[in-house]
Amino acid sequence: MSDQSAKRLKRFDAIVTSAFLDSLDATRTYPITDQLLSGRSHAEQVAEFAKRGMTIIQLREKNLSSSEFHREAKQAMLVARHHGIKIIINDRVDIAIAVNADGVHLGQDDLPVEAARRLLGNDVIIGFSTHNLAQAQQAARLPINYLAIGPIFPTYTKASSNPPVGLAGLTAVRHAVPGIPLVAIGGVDAANRNSLMAAGADAVALISDLWAR
Repeated sequence: MSDQSAKRLKRFDAIVTSAFLDSLDATRTYPITDQLLSGRSHAEQVAEFAKRGMTIIQLREKNLSSSEFHREAKQAMLVARHHGIKIIINDRVDIAIAVNADGVHLGQDDLPVEAARRLLGNDVIIGFSTHNLAQAQQAARLPINYLAIGPIFPTYTKASSNPPVGLAGLTAVRHAVPGIPLVAIGGVDAANRNSLMAAGADAVALISDLWAR
């Protein structure tokens, strides 16, 4: 790691372990919206999650145009602000900036994290997706607020060529990156969430299980 990178990470250490974790509810649930699965707009989903006591929500949208998603995200932000909920935008740094969201969640093929951090500043939450131990170890060097690992179990919510890491893989990542908040995603439901927390997850991301009730 270069001296410049080390200095950036040192400055960031003060907020990396708190900004995301402090935003979670007592159950450590991190809901992700899905319009097709829920049959509701993003704003309607945020309102529903607010009723359930959830305090930070990721807006994920893969089917709308940029202008349509921008409009949906603005409406969701209005609902979120009314309830004191933080909003994280999946993938789209431009949308996050445009609607003044609380953060962005980036994948392996999205805008590089350091570029996003320069655009967004240190006060905005940045999460990052990883799918194996090697990726998680590399991500630990980035200025992120949390790291997502998955899929933990097989899932049909999001098509993925990455094999499930399982509970053992989750624990291995936890041991490898002890200082970064860890979110378990992929195949998570009410039946296995306690096992995930015991294996080292700080929070669990839910999509399909949110509507299986």
